[in-house]
Amino acid sequence: MVVPKRRLSFQNADSRSKTTTIFPKHETPEVQQLPEIIVLGPPVVFETYEKEFCSKFRILRPWESTLPLSEFLLAHAQNTNAALCSGYFLLSTAVLRHLPSLRLVVTTSAGVDHIDLSECRRRQISVANASTLFSADVADLAVGLLLNVMRQISAANRLVKNGLWRKTGDYPFGSKLGGKKVGIVGLGSIGLEVARRLEAFGCIISYHSREKKSFVLYPFYRDILELAAISDVLVICCALTKQTRHLIDREVLLALGKKGFIVNIARGPIIDENELVLCLQQGLIAGAGLEVFENEPHVPEALFSLNNVVLSPHSAAFTMESLWDSYEITSGNLEAFFSNKPLLSPAMEYKRQNRRKSNNNVHKCPAIEEVT
Repeated sequence: MVVPKRRLSFQNADSRSKTTTIFPKHETPEVQQLPEIIVLGPPVVFETYEKEFCSKFRILRPWESTLPLSEFLLAHAQNTNAALCSGYFLLSTAVLRHLPSLRLVVTTSAGVDHIDLSECRRRQISVANASTLFSADVADLAVGLLLNVMRQISAANRLVKNGLWRKTGDYPFGSKLGGKKVGIVGLGSIGLEVARRLEAFGCIISYHSREKKSFVLYPFYRDILELAAISDVLVICCALTKQTRHLIDREVLLALGKKGFIVNIARGPIIDENELVLCLQQGLIAGAGLEVFENEPHVPEALFSLNNVVLSPHSAAFTMESLWDSYEITSGNLEAFFSNKPLLSPAMEYKRQNRRKSNNNVHKCPAIEEVT
């Protein structure tokens, strides 16, 4: 399984051009009658299960065209109603405006920050995402990163493999996870899964979110600084919004303190990356487990030499098991749309009729606040 290395945008998608193919040669009449979708990215799940997708839909493949994306859309996608994209494809206003008939966007990610939701609302384009599909997988990695950085597993692994054990003696002690106070930033589906796992280690859970959750007993902190000050660990699980960009700034990191650890499995820009690097270098926090970065795929080189940092390439959702599940929910959302049925996992859904009326007919799913 190959994970995309970068987010594709309207501009840089042109560099993927190969041939002038629009549809496969010698299309059968049966295929020509299938519902048409455009695939943007393309997502890993499409590359893996292309045969299955092609049995259900007629596929527009802009990455196989010599045309720039904008010209391809103008030439071939003016009547296309549905798009499938990955979380790495930047579905901007510029792209959307070249798809005048679009009525549905299906993204394979849980996060929707790569989609211009304002433009989708304006045009009443429904958006479906992965919802809570990846929550358990992402939570598993969050705990793995935390254990790794606290117990210095990767650093110890490097020491042994480099033949330094006998030369340098035992590796410095790590920190115990059990009993630690863990502050979870964003108690949605992923945050709850993280909390359940860490409770099993004997951790004491508190959380910060936009609103207090009535269905949990964990202490709620509306002020992120207060949460950081009482926590040994911060785990970032919230969505990236205008309000959460650089939510974790230098002040929050200093409040976490020299013995504090931070794990980010949400979105890179939620943390002020420059300040995080400085705090790690200066020993102002104890360590970090990072699955996401502010300017992916760029990772600050200063992090590479630090033993108190564990890095992962934004791949928490990718397991062999989750890939098939992703195909089922993705194809299921597309089939529901073309059958005029409710979407399986709507981030926001508009009725197929009366699309030009006000936004009162929109249904927003809580999953729009989730991230992966």
